[in-house]
Amino acid sequence: MAAAKEALCSFVRPLEKRDGTVLRLQQYGSGGVGCVVWDAAIVLAKYLETQHFLGAAAGTHALRQRSVLELGAGTGAVGLMAATLGADVILTDLEELQDLLKLNIKMNEHLITGSVEAKVLKWGEERKDCFSPPDYILMADCIYYEESLEPLLKTLKDLSGPETCIICCYEQRTMGKNPEIEKKYFELLQLDFDLEKIPLEKHDEEYRSEDIHILYLRKKK
Repeated sequence: MAAAKEALCSFVRPLEKRDGTVLRLQQYGSGGVGCVVWDAAIVLAKYLETQHFLGAAAGTHALRQRSVLELGAGTGAVGLMAATLGADVILTDLEELQDLLKLNIKMNEHLITGSVEAKVLKWGEERKDCFSPPDYILMADCIYYEESLEPLLKTLKDLSGPETCIICCYEQRTMGKNPEIEKKYFELLQLDFDLEKIPLEKHDEEYRSEDIHILYLRKKK
């Protein structure tokens, strides 16, 4: 009975890549915000496949052999996409999401051309010893709780270096306190980071939406 109940509560989200292969992402119908693949994660994952990320040499990708850290990885959709494009990826989230992350790594290991591992990271905690500044930090839909804003910003400042490119994708929400939370987040963010918005026409042709935004963040000099 327990197994049947678990089967009802879990399902796999397929995400087709441009080369025709398919990422398979295990989700759970209950268990918190990290257990499902959010639209912003799909938009960011597919953005990594656009022309913007083509390498200088034919057939190469800009993420190949680059170090990538995903914050609030949840199911790992964005980081796993990066790992299939040749990046060396660390997926980070809370302890309770490690089993889901490891399951999704296992389910997609045949597509990985870089490397990928999962690690515990709680925003706001001192973890500099465990993580070197990566080339890229990826984050999708990480702006949702007001109490998480300052810990998230601390983690971004701690883990990013002067050359780190942070790519943030988020869905603009108009319900309840969401606009107020977003406003506060960007006010705090701009104290330490320069922001560049990626125009909608540069997102994936199919996986894009007027209310989902992609930003590049870099530490102020």
